[in-house]
Amino acid sequence: MPAIIFQGICFRYPGREAAALDGIDLEIKPGEFVAIAGLNGSGKSTLLHLVNALLLPARGKVLTCGLDTSISENLKEVRRCASLIMQNPDNQIVGPTVEDDIAFGPENLGLERSEIAIRVEGALQAMELESLRSREPHLLSMGEKKRLAIAGALAVGPQILLSDESTSMLDPEIRYETLALFSRLQSERGITIVHATHRAEEMLAADRVVLLESGLLLFDGPPEDLFSQTELIVRQGLRVPGLFQLVRELEEKGFPVPRKPFCSREVADSLCPSN
Repeated sequence: MPAIIFQGICFRYPGREAAALDGIDLEIKPGEFVAIAGLNGSGKSTLLHLVNALLLPARGKVLTCGLDTSISENLKEVRRCASLIMQNPDNQIVGPTVEDDIAFGPENLGLERSEIAIRVEGALQAMELESLRSREPHLLSMGEKKRLAIAGALAVGPQILLSDESTSMLDPEIRYETLALFSRLQSERGITIVHATHRAEEMLAADRVVLLESGLLLFDGPPEDLFSQTELIVRQGLRVPGLFQLVRELEEKGFPVPRKPFCSREVADSLCPSN
């Protein structure tokens, strides 16, 4: 069964003439890493918010982990299955300390205190926040806040992680670390990653790119296929990442390179391993 199914989805925000999404049919498999791409206003955030029922479609149906998001009785399980990481972590950090904030989601699920403690500890370790467990969130750096937001999402025990441009406002090094983390969660835990982004280089980390334009599905396929369509790339204001061109040239010359490189450092390490 697909992790997420969109069936003929239409959504329009109140007071707006144009639909934010119009006639979207899409399936995402369990364990896939999918980049949702497009210009501002293309419908990326709307699509993600439909997955965990922050929004409900005006027409059509969304199935998250097999659950119809429009049925109110499914709401708690839908949001346990699909955790959302917002663009600005300050919009979802609510606890007085790092530890308390991570516990917020599991507490809302009504879990036993012993289970909550296990999940909080696991999330702290996964995001390397153990030394900051008692820190007040407003004292954290932006990168640390992003890690806290991801830790809070992980503590819920999701099958799907929704990233609403969560790498924005980060310097390149932290963006790389965040994408690498998403990749590890996909490969090691089998978590489905759905990452909204407008950065061409971040699309390289995905198995598949879904490109939206004015609420319509414009492209659905591997990133290398997208970057081979020059006219489409130019129309979207994107540029073919230099890293993509480099990897293609190295592959043609028979060099071993990562299948989904996140940065030039990773490519360099594959060519000249330190060990």
